[in-house]
Amino acid sequence: MRRLLALVPLAAALAACTPSHPPASPPPATDGVAPPLAPAAAPDAQALAASGWQLDSAVDRAGQRIDALFPAPDRHLQLEFADGRVSVSGGCNRMSGDYTLAGDRLAVGPLGRTKMFCGGGALMAADDAIAARLSAGGTLASGGDGTLVLTTDAGDRLGFSGTPTAQTRHGGTGERVFLEVAPERVACHHPLIPDFRCLHVREVKYDAGGLKSGQGEWQFFYGEIEGYTHQQGVRNVLRVNRFDVADPPADGSSVAWVLDMVVESETVTP
Repeated sequence: MRRLLALVPLAAALAACTPSHPPASPPPATDGVAPPLAPAAAPDAQALAASGWQLDSAVDRAGQRIDALFPAPDRHLQLEFADGRVSVSGGCNRMSGDYTLAGDRLAVGPLGRTKMFCGGGALMAADDAIAARLSAGGTLASGGDGTLVLTTDAGDRLGFSGTPTAQTRHGGTGERVFLEVAPERVACHHPLIPDFRCLHVREVKYDAGGLKSGQGEWQFFYGEIEGYTHQQGVRNVLRVNRFDVADPPADGSSVAWVLDMVVESETVTP
């Protein structure tokens, strides 16, 4: 049985500009409420594509926090821009659609969604809330501190912090691979960790029409897939990007695996 090695996986807050008469000790910004804007400029498509943008703050025209955009303490909406398309993750479904940027003016077309059902609760409400604000149009401004602010035509202001994408970190687009992940981890030999349990994976092939055309053998997968949290009892098919790591550490892998999206998800009864 062949073994795969995976890298152990790898937010800056919006900075306030200095007021005319600053207080001696300004209070910290409340979570989810946007502080005053830092000096900003219109971003370009290349700068947008270089980072993933996590939503850190959101207020409406009256300055009230938009709670629907923060579905859970451990879930954060994120935008990614690439090849004229914007994708949204962190809610219930992954969404994507075309976008255009003319100066600081952002326009987003209809957003397609995956078909997951999350109980009709906060995660699905977050999908609707972010989709409505992106589709409404507005302006984008980027600060020199790795931040991005979307101001909608309705007056909502959404603040994002940027983290370099895997493509930026690894200097390339990577190789796209589909992996089926078995519902249970399995015992496997790890030279450093006693009683280690690996993910059990096999590669899945799709034809040009998007239909499954084959699958490989089950293999041990050491380490983790960046962006993926395995739940016992849940079988997933993942679309991942495989990157060669330049100058890996002596005890690290020469390959990094990064989640792109969950294609299938199924709870399996033991």
